Amino acid sequence: MKAKPFDLEVFLSKADGGRTITQYRNGQVIYSQAEPADAVFYIRSGECKVTVLCGQGKEAVVALHRKEEFFGEGCLNGQSRRLSTVTAMTECEIMRIEKAAMVRVLHDEPKFSELFIAYLLARTARVESDLVDQLFNSSEKRLARLLLLMANFAKEEKAEPVIAKISQETLADMIGTTRSRVSVFMNKFRKLGFIDYNGDLVVHSSLLNVVLHDNPAIRSGDQKDE
Repeated sequence: MKAKPFDLEVFLSKADGGRTITQYRNGQVIYSQAEPADAVFYIRSGECKVTVLCGQGKEAVVALHRKEEFFGEGCLNGQSRRLSTVTAMTECEIMRIEKAAMVRVLHDEPKFSELFIAYLLARTARVESDLVDQLFNSSEKRLARLLLLMANFAKEEKAEPVIAKISQETLADMIGTTRSRVSVFMNKFRKLGFIDYNGDLVVHSSLLNVVLHDNPAIRSGDQKDE
């Protein structure tokens, strides 16, 4: 009997053959640092954050993931324990793909392999951009870039609401500055019409001006803090 052709959409939408789908509520931990690394995860809906706890007990947010992204792929590279904790930031629907099932589909199905490799390449580029951002840009520019990324600007190029509720403390943690400076920058962005607060945070494409230009009018009153 001839096997059915591989359907990528079906594979990522149905629980079967080492794949399970779980609903997570806001704030629920998906996996914790130091737990066994035995599966890859795919976000069908929602957003989550990746945090790392250092030896001194300080927790840092190191990444955000959204719909149609993978995480936990370190298990494919010999990682036996999780190096971070992943927590839902909204209500999430997430598929768990057991390591053996993931290896099998990567080996057997070119369509899936192409999707996964494209994700890994995009993520590598994002990590490189994050490093350059941290090394060379002011905290104001880093915040602007983070807000644009959270609003998925690169894909939509229009005003987009930021779905996940993220505190100013978390934003400060992610860009390496203080909550008070984040508050100053957020108020400035709102006064200049780059963002809106109306129950949700809406990011406008004009915020890109902060990232691309050193405009004195935009940066009035700011002092470089690095």
